[in-house]
This record gives sequence, C-alpha cells and structure tokens, in this order.
Amino acid sequence: MNRTATDFLTRCFAPGDTIALLLRNESTSTTQQRVVPLERALAPRYQGWLVHENHNSANIYVAANPLFAGSRRRTKDCIASVRHLYIDIDVNGEARIAALRASDLVPEPNTIVATSTGKYQVLWRVEGFDFYTQEMTLKLLTLAFHGDIACTDCNRVLRVPGFRNCKYDPPQLITVEYGADATYQPDDFRLYMLREAACIPPVRTQYRRPDMHTHSEHDWAWVSQELAHGKDAAILTKELASRRSDKPNPSYYAQRTVDMASARQWLLQGTSIQDVIASLERRRQLEIPNATCSARAREIAATAQRMIARK
Repeated sequence: MNRTATDFLTRCFAPGDTIALLLRNESTSTTQQRVVPLERALAPRYQGWLVHENHNSANIYVAANPLFAGSRRRTKDCIASVRHLYIDIDVNGEARIAALRASDLVPEPNTIVATSTGKYQVLWRVEGFDFYTQEMTLKLLTLAFHGDIACTDCNRVLRVPGFRNCKYDPPQLITVEYGADATYQPDDFRLYMLREAACIPPVRTQYRRPDMHTHSEHDWAWVSQELAHGKDAAILTKELASRRSDKPNPSYYAQRTVDMASARQWLLQGTSIQDVIASLERRRQLEIPNATCSARAREIAATAQRMIARK
C-alpha cells in the first residue's frame, strides 16, 4: 500500500466523502477518471492499481474538493462543498514558499506538496466558504504569491504525493510536508487589501434571463467598439468610470473593463500573450500598486485568452 498517498487522502477528506481521481498517461496521452467513495480509494487493491498505472507513466491527481455521492463527472455542479484553498507555484518556488510562510496575509498551510524540483502545491483546509468566496480567494492568493492563474476553479485537481511525477524523465517522486492541523475560516485569510487592486468584484453575479442585457454587457460592447476605433485607453477609462458612478469602485471597474477588452483585441490581432502582459503593466504602472500590477496583468491576459478559446 502507498502509505504516503493514503495518509494524504485521509487528511484531505472525511469518511463517506466521494472523491474524483484523474489519471493522465504521459506516454499515451490518455486520461481516465474515477469518481469513488474515499474508502474505496484507500483500499489496498485500489491503491495497488494506482501504483501500477503510475509505474506505467500515468500521473495521479485528485480533485481538491469532494463531490456529491452518485456523481459521474467532475464538473463544477458536481462539487459538494469547499474543502480546500490551494495555490500552484511553478516558478521561483523556494522563494515564493518562503514569502508565503513569512506573510501575515494567510495562515500556516496545512499541506505543502512538492510536485517536482522547485514546484509546489499549497493547501489550506477550510470551512465556511461558498464557491464564489473560494474562487475570489484563490484569485487573490494567486495575485499575492504569484501562483498559476489557471488554478482557481472549485473542480481543480491536485497531484497526489507518494506517486511519481511522470512528466519528467526520469520521473520525480512527489513528496509532502504537513504543517498546521487546523481548519480555517474566510476571516483567517487577510487578503481583502488586495481585492481592489486585483479588481475582483466583492458582490455575487445574480441570475438573469438570457434575453436580458446588463449594464456591464452594454459597457463591454461600448468599450470594445471605442477601442476598435482607436480611442485612447486612459480617456476611455475615465469616461467609463464617470458613467458607472453606481459601482462600489468605479475607477477599478473601468480599469478592468478597458484592460480586459484591450487584451482580447490584442490577442485576436495576433499579439503574443507576453506582449499583452507587458502592455497592460505599462498602462497601469502609475495607477496599480507595484506588488500586484504584474500579477494583475497576467491574470487579465489569461482570462482574455480563455474568453477567446470558449468562442
């Protein structure tokens, strides 16, 4: 039995939980997904199968949050509750882990998984988070500690320690370090001072009929048209902020709308994402705090890229 893996799963989930395991084979580029009760995943025979698959070049992942019993997929609507916050650190790992440990913005992590040399996944066990609050907090964690901006979904999968990371040749063993044995609440994460700089809205999106168009949608269409006609972004930002004085923070709303529309247009015109990020940084370097300007630009560029991919 892989005791490192079973210990990790036992710490992360509760008896009776339904979990999702994902196996992605590096050699054959195939994937398998299994949605099973925790107890089945911990059984020696099941662990033996996972070890066998891992030995044959399959990377082993687990969804960070439990699923509803009876689920067959790992879509967002199948996630039962928020169990963890997490951040994926792939660049300058040692320095960023040190900064995270020293920061008073977040509590001590429960778990730090070393997925390969210098690359980490950091987990906090939490309760009291709804899905919106989790996603918002994950984005702020990414901005604060320069994590992977793609890892902010409630159905995100994480590498399981005790198995090999088959992305490399030779494969690298995934190790784990455990820290605090605590369960954290939203108030334990003091990231609120970054919210405005990150331009993450503090209110939920309300349901509306498909045939209804919001003020924000009208703003988006207007800004996109003005940018396409060559209007200066600084002037456009001021005009939008003036038009939307009903917003809790009109300036930040206008900055994000204009920058998102700009990033989308630049990408559609063939500009590289690196150049888009650099342009966004230059545009806002006097308006956005240095600590978040770069991360904000990366997040906006990546979001614009995903918008285009969904079309």
